[in-house]
Amino acid sequence: MAESLRDQLLKSGLVKEIREEKRKSSPPPQKQGGASGQPYAGKNPRHGGKPQQGGRPGQGPGPKPQGGQRPPRKDGEIDLAKAYAIRAQTEASERKKAEAEAAEQARLRKEKKRKVEALLKDKALNLAEADHVRHFPYGEKIRRVHVDAVQLAAINAGELGVVQQNGRYLVVSKAVVEELRGIAPEFIALMVDPNAKSESDDGVPDDLMW
Repeated sequence: MAESLRDQLLKSGLVKEIREEKRKSSPPPQKQGGASGQPYAGKNPRHGGKPQQGGRPGQGPGPKPQGGQRPPRKDGEIDLAKAYAIRAQTEASERKKAEAEAAEQARLRKEKKRKVEALLKDKALNLAEADHVRHFPYGEKIRRVHVDAVQLAAINAGELGVVQQNGRYLVVSKAVVEELRGIAPEFIALMVDPNAKSESDDGVPDDLMW
């Protein structure tokens, strides 16, 4: 039986030589990685890749910030907690100031009341048997006080006056009224000016009795 062409070539050694020439002419396969043969953990920056953050390639990422630390605030950023604290401090200061002013006003009123009581002590000239009524406007209302005929004439002449104390109307001398004017003029209920007109703006005489 005739031998095949392949068998004839193998026997002659031509096939082996052709294979050796092909192996020598083909380039050797390239190994990935550095000289040590280990592959890079990331891409090589020289080949267009991005290097890994933190250190040299193959060494892993760099150190991370310590846990629990807040990042620094940006310029102009308002700390909300600090703003609330400032607001609370301001409100507390204003509240204390208002309370101090109220306490001072109460103290002044108490002191004024004490002075008025001391001034008017035993100065009232009211008569139990008074049979005349003198009306006068005070506190946006028409008030009245009981006097006799002599006191009525003296009041209309500006020699006597009427002051208010604890809801009562007291007949007092002109000197007492003038002294009270320097302490608490709001308590003067009636003091006729003899040089003024004898009639009020509505044409009704001040000394009218009804």
